[in-house]
Amino acid sequence: MLIMDPIPYGKHDVNDEDINAVIEVLRSSNLTQGPKIREFENAFAEYVGAKHAIAVSNGTAALHLCAMVLKVKPGDKVITTPITFVASANCVRYCGGEVVFADIDPETFLLDIKKVNALLDGAPADTFKGIIAVDFAGYPVDLEAYRQLADEHGLWLIEDACHAPGGYFLDSKGEKRDCGSGSFADLSVFSFHPVKHIAAGEGGMITTNNDQLYRRLLNLRTHGIQQDAGKWTENHGPWYYEMQELGFNYRLTDIQAALATSQLKRARQNLEKRHRIAKRYDEAFKNTPIRTQKINRGVFHAYHLYVIRSKKRNELFNYLRQLNIMVQVHYIPVHYQPYYRNLGWKKGDLPVAEDFYQQCLSIPIYPSLTDEEQAYVIQKITDFFK
Repeated sequence: MLIMDPIPYGKHDVNDEDINAVIEVLRSSNLTQGPKIREFENAFAEYVGAKHAIAVSNGTAALHLCAMVLKVKPGDKVITTPITFVASANCVRYCGGEVVFADIDPETFLLDIKKVNALLDGAPADTFKGIIAVDFAGYPVDLEAYRQLADEHGLWLIEDACHAPGGYFLDSKGEKRDCGSGSFADLSVFSFHPVKHIAAGEGGMITTNNDQLYRRLLNLRTHGIQQDAGKWTENHGPWYYEMQELGFNYRLTDIQAALATSQLKRARQNLEKRHRIAKRYDEAFKNTPIRTQKINRGVFHAYHLYVIRSKKRNELFNYLRQLNIMVQVHYIPVHYQPYYRNLGWKKGDLPVAEDFYQQCLSIPIYPSLTDEEQAYVIQKITDFFK
């Protein structure tokens, strides 16, 4: 079997309905700050089961605003995972806070709650202010356990769910808890980058069940301008607006919102396709040296990524790339980055994450991946190990 075209690890899927939705906005009177924003927010809130959804310009902006509304200030220490995109940590630094990395679980590749607990128990009270837990690859974090831990130590909790819209876990009572539902996290964030489940080009979303946080987020995404006239200090007339704090222009456009809303309509269908692809990989790699992410009982993985581990990762990476299978590595541990090394982190600090980095490889998974393409990927990977 010969496939000439490259097969990426992830890929957006835009159809005629998506294109028509964007064209409709382009022909309307609102390209930004129009009705499509609220339409998308309402649809997304319903999809994840949250009370509020706030659309923003990208996932990084979502994280930054979360850190702001939770009042991260210089010197505040926040715990997160090193196996994530740098934005999960950078949002703390934007506010002057200190990032403390805890190691990952060697089986699930998620932030290890035992390591987080050890950090908290080993520090004086009030040392830490919050936790940012990441649904890495689409694997839902057990937020019930993290909520309990956070409450014990008086911490806030952010769920970075950028990989996991549609994912869920069963809590201790057997109840379904969707990623981003606000059941346990104070705030959850999502991304609509092209390789994500919902592709808006760029875009992000914050979900929460907290009314007070919701109202402040609305102001901060638009320059800190207070939108409730009843809270203005004065009123000069119908043209008046009032900036009461330093915010940002983190708004989403109606063009992006229309595309994302259209994509959201087939999100569950596409999630089923991702699961079918993952199941075929699971079966194919049973009798190989490959290790995959352990899926605990009661977890519904969203499969943004399908991550394998191999001690021959570098050789496998080069071999597959030569065959036009465009695998990728997720992620370089954040504490390896020169910026964080300059803050005192070094190789050897987080051995499980570092070992994972030496072996991990993300292979193609996206709804439009054909059976023929997946068979090619499987065949070449199994050939490598033969």
